[in-house]
Amino acid sequence: MLTPAQLRAARALLGIDQRTLAERAGVSLPTIQRMEAASDGYVRGVVDTLTKVVDALEREGIELIRENSVSTSGGRGVRLRDPTSPTLREPVRRTPDNASAS
Repeated sequence: MLTPAQLRAARALLGIDQRTLAERAGVSLPTIQRMEAASDGYVRGVVDTLTKVVDALEREGIELIRENSVSTSGGRGVRLRDPTSPTLREPVRRTPDNASAS
């Protein structure tokens, strides 16, 4: 699942504001504001909307790191992918197995 902190960190890495992310994802500014203000620790919303936001971030080179992914700490995070990666502009395709994993 995506957390509000991951969403804010992803925007910070890209140097974009909420309005720019909303435009790139094709969602409304209030939608992004609600996602980042979620108080229970997880971004909630319509699957299609969440997918649009995650895909927009991934197109820009953001990699969302799930909890317990391979890392030294096992925690959630965000990082920029290597810009020379051939898959930089190809978002991860969601399947029923990984749809809620981001």
